[in-house]
Amino acid sequence: MSREYTRFSINQRLQHIFMFVPFIILVITGFPIKFPDSAFWSMVMSAVGGIEMARSIHRFAAAIMIIDFAYHIIYVFHNIFKNRPSLSELYLLPNKRDGQDIVQNLKYFLFLTDERPRFHKFSYIEKFDYWAVFWGMFIMAGSGLVLWFPVQVSTFLPGVVIQIAYVAHSDEALLAFLAIIIWHFYNVHFNPRIWPANKVWFKGTLTEEEMEHEHPLELEEIKAKEGTAK
Repeated sequence: MSREYTRFSINQRLQHIFMFVPFIILVITGFPIKFPDSAFWSMVMSAVGGIEMARSIHRFAAAIMIIDFAYHIIYVFHNIFKNRPSLSELYLLPNKRDGQDIVQNLKYFLFLTDERPRFHKFSYIEKFDYWAVFWGMFIMAGSGLVLWFPVQVSTFLPGVVIQIAYVAHSDEALLAFLAIIIWHFYNVHFNPRIWPANKVWFKGTLTEEEMEHEHPLELEEIKAKEGTAK
């Protein structure tokens, strides 16, 4: 039987779930407002109970996502201060190797080489996913709160801020939706090597064969540490 390697803890998996479930709800309840002339989104609006119900559900899902994101930031800093990792151990930070991996992957896609890049714990693809969501949350949450409490905001900021918030919230939502569908879903689920789905998001583990294929450098490091421990 193939060995299983833990990739995400239950804590990390729950953070992911409490991020993507509200995101789906936000799309379902937000896009009917963004595209009021669309027959499809009008049908969705009717299905969720009309605009007032859609707004209530939208705000509830937004609150869950913001709380989850705030928890994630606390979680990250807690682990940094607790474990005191070196710069090289902060695996989600972009580094020089990511640029080399991008070039190597382009060569592989263009049939200029038969060798795929050998990734460590997180590839540049996964880092892009993470940081796109991270910075996007500040835009979405910030603009969303302005739209949620326009009267309060307008007491100390000019009214144009509310208009800017609407454009930022609406356009960032569309950008996030397209990035998830086109970039994230393909790389995580629709890629022929992974299809029909990568189950690590709820299982938390990868087999040795999957590790060898997706994260060979991390697997080598784990085995080297186990060999040293023996």
